[in-house]
Amino acid sequence: MRSVSIAGIGITSFGVRTESVVRLGAEACRAAIEDAGVGPERVEAFFLGNFASQAFTGQNHLAPSVAHAAGLGPVPCTRVEGACASGGLAVRQGALAVASGAADIVLVAGVEKMTSAGSERTAEILAAAGDFECEASLGATFPALFALIARRHMHEYGTTPEDLADVAVKNHAHGHFNPDAHFQKEITKEEALSAREVATPLRLFDCAPISDGAAAVLLCASELAADLRPDPVRLLASAQASDSPALADKGDITRFRATARAAEEAFQSAGIQPEEIDLAEVHDCFTIAEILALEDIGFYRKGEGARGASEGETALGGAMPVNTSGGLKAKGHPVGATGVAQICELVRQLRGEAGPRQVRGAEVGLAHNLGGSGATCAVHILAAGG
Repeated sequence: MRSVSIAGIGITSFGVRTESVVRLGAEACRAAIEDAGVGPERVEAFFLGNFASQAFTGQNHLAPSVAHAAGLGPVPCTRVEGACASGGLAVRQGALAVASGAADIVLVAGVEKMTSAGSERTAEILAAAGDFECEASLGATFPALFALIARRHMHEYGTTPEDLADVAVKNHAHGHFNPDAHFQKEITKEEALSAREVATPLRLFDCAPISDGAAAVLLCASELAADLRPDPVRLLASAQASDSPALADKGDITRFRATARAAEEAFQSAGIQPEEIDLAEVHDCFTIAEILALEDIGFYRKGEGARGASEGETALGGAMPVNTSGGLKAKGHPVGATGVAQICELVRQLRGEAGPRQVRGAEVGLAHNLGGSGATCAVHILAAGG
């Protein structure tokens, strides 16, 4: 298998956008192509991460629509769906296409337009990423499911609402420095703890927002990377794993086996250990999800993940900054775009282009993208130098 590099990135601002889902996707694609310094005619295949465009906007058959709007030729176009991990899975499919030799240059994007659907309809659409028979059909939404997970983690390990608030405060502080973030305002711990309850113990600032947005990356064979730009980033590992969508089928709902398996495979493929990671973008759809991710990936022992935010270890300037983009919590969570946006943030950091949120000396980064309540997971490891 060939080595794969990232030669270009593009991302729209996240938030409430007036453009169509097709135009949002095309905007990110054109930016990634321009960033790589290539013409659209060089792109040999296109993969698009998208969860539910037909349900949110009425537009299906999205991949060729976005490709055409972005100016691509008659290349193979494939939509990839894996709930909130759709973007990460699309990156993996693009990387496999390049690594296998099927293509030299591949464009990958992720997009979702969610804000026009209304809150009740949006909750219904998102709930379909869980187990419909056992959960969604009975009224269980994702805030309810992750509230159950949080309560169990609190019971087992003594995690507190204050621990959850620390995660929210940290990620909003990071989002304050990200001009593309949905929320660029810092919050206090007191604001987080006094915000309205969504599903006990989760409050408003424990939950990622509903967002519109798109992100894209241009992948290429590493031997071509240096010819495209002077500072390509190399993809050291791409891994994927899965588990049952239903919480009732999990032996321990405080552990996501898909995360642990994908992370283990990614570290093995990259030939490194968790302590060699300089920064990470993890899937914080809820504050408890960041804590679980830190534990399941292997950055912290089980039950100790809350220490990252509460002791400042995962903040900018800490031992290993996590979610420097603001994470899903502050950057926003247009679900199909999230996994690709995580890669964009790592590339910016590894190029040294992250401005006031730059992690000093960043050389290796990890992206963790989760679908449903731990049913699908993609983990990627990137390194500076193509």
